[in-house]
Amino acid sequence: MRVKRLFGNTTATWIIISIIVVGIIGINLSIALGTVNQLSSVQTSLDKTSNIIMRLESLHLSVVVAESGQRGYLLTEYEEYLNPYHTELQSLDEKIKLVRDIESDISGQKELIEELLILVDEKISELTSSVDLALREREKSALRQVMTNRGRDLYREIRKNIKLLVDKEYAHRRTLYSELKNIQRDAKVNFGVSAITSGLLVIGMFLMARINLRISTRYQEGLEEQNEQLLEKVALRTQELTVYSEELSRSNRELEDFAFVASHDLQEPLRKIQAFSDRLTTIYKDKLDERGVDYIKRMTTAAFRMSTLINDLLEFSRITTRGKDFVEVELDEVFEEVLGDLEIAIKESHAQINVAPLPKVCADPSQIYQLFLNVLSNGLKFRKVDQAPLINVLVEQKDIYDELQHIDVPSCIITIKDNGIGFEQTYADKIFSPFQRLHGRTAYKGTGIGLAICRRIVERHGGTIVAYSAPDEGATFIVTLPIEAVVNKYMGE
Repeated sequence: MRVKRLFGNTTATWIIISIIVVGIIGINLSIALGTVNQLSSVQTSLDKTSNIIMRLESLHLSVVVAESGQRGYLLTEYEEYLNPYHTELQSLDEKIKLVRDIESDISGQKELIEELLILVDEKISELTSSVDLALREREKSALRQVMTNRGRDLYREIRKNIKLLVDKEYAHRRTLYSELKNIQRDAKVNFGVSAITSGLLVIGMFLMARINLRISTRYQEGLEEQNEQLLEKVALRTQELTVYSEELSRSNRELEDFAFVASHDLQEPLRKIQAFSDRLTTIYKDKLDERGVDYIKRMTTAAFRMSTLINDLLEFSRITTRGKDFVEVELDEVFEEVLGDLEIAIKESHAQINVAPLPKVCADPSQIYQLFLNVLSNGLKFRKVDQAPLINVLVEQKDIYDELQHIDVPSCIITIKDNGIGFEQTYADKIFSPFQRLHGRTAYKGTGIGLAICRRIVERHGGTIVAYSAPDEGATFIVTLPIEAVVNKYMGE
């Protein structure tokens, strides 16, 4: 009890410590993940802002270069100035698309970008119209268009909008840099706290390990002491069981000898009764009246029934004491043998027996034969007067949990269903008891021990047999047998 109490207290302590350690590790991990997520988010925003600034300045530069090329050509009529002009016009569509796709984190930027793009479109139209006039040798018209200062005003608006957009992005980037510094500072603090906590945890775990080592040593000493006591008890119990087993074996041998002698001694008087009854019937038949002949007939019948009961009882007692070793048995072959022995009864009753393909099992062949012979015989015996017997044999293989061994045992479940007279379900367990009959001897022959033998055979094989029925609805017997050999310890083997 002392060892159990110490073990229970230490286990509870370690569970609490483990919960605390896991909790602290979880908190540190959560803080670290939160910091990493914040850093990642800020870095993403910084990259986005830089990308926006780059796109806006690139668009601005293209407008400036295109306008410079336009003015240079109009003033000098040198076509060299048109090279940068055409180059930038070709790239403007892609740059306008990049600016239009901008998704800024700053509110109001989207509207400013839309206004900017409208101005850029107007500026491009102004540039292209003036250059087209010049190329058509209408330089004066082109210069007059330039001198209206509309292009200059458009550029100023464009530059103003771009500056406003870029300034907002720069301000947002400065805010992000400040936030990044704060996150880095907090991360250093958090990681420092985590490092200190982890160090304290390591020290605490080391101290607990030392304490646990001492407690384990005390456990070991207590367990060794209890183990020595247990070994003494086991040795004593083993000695008692050995003596009990020897006494049980001797008792079984004596019981078997007694059963044999009893059956022999009981059969001898019965044989004499039958013999003298036959002599009385043969020699003094003419001297006996009808009542005397009836008495002798009843005496002979009772003696025969007594002989059958003794033989059945002896057979019932020998199921476990004289059972054969388990071998691999083909159930299909067993059923063929049973159906062969029941051939006359099947023909006389016009019965139909359908048997599904059956598996192999590890069993006592003679007892398995006796098991199914008894069950099928009952299906033929307890039939309806106006209906031919119909017996269906089905099989299913599945794993069944064994409560004694605490394992799943591969088993075959054999269902034998007939269309006979049936019985009340309340008698379902009674029919497996020795000499229990649900009908009179005059209605159906038999001693009432057949199903008891069936149950004893199935139990010896580590299986079960149950019955389900209702009056005039036939009976269903479900036999469950392990596929591999299972020795039933409670059957004396």
